[in-house]
Amino acid sequence: MTASMAELMRGAAAEARRLAATFPGVVAKDDLPWRVIAGFDADIRGHVERDRRIEDERDRVLIAAVTLAEVPAEADTEERERARRGLVRAVDYLEEAVLRFGVLNRAAAKRGCGAAGDPVSGDA
Repeated sequence: MTASMAELMRGAAAEARRLAATFPGVVAKDDLPWRVIAGFDADIRGHVERDRRIEDERDRVLIAAVTLAEVPAEADTEERERARRGLVRAVDYLEEAVLRFGVLNRAAAKRGCGAAGDPVSGDA
């Protein structure tokens, strides 16, 4: 059975939160922003109608990921945790925007995730 767009979004958000929680770690600082957004870009972005609100939230995730990646190694724990919380919050808002405003497009319909024009939240 094909996963719904809502399920795919939840999975992409969970992976982004996991990366935020484990950074620094196996992901290089230059790769963090793109790794955090990779699941969204691969599974969601090309399968929902373009919406400025969703794109704005995607941009905020990238900015928050760069902010976390750029926290100096010698920074105190609170500074790193503040940046980490900012990234998690940005991911939460992106997930909410997709679930609230996302509309499936023809690529999603072809993938078997519902009919073009259906809301993302209604395909679960």
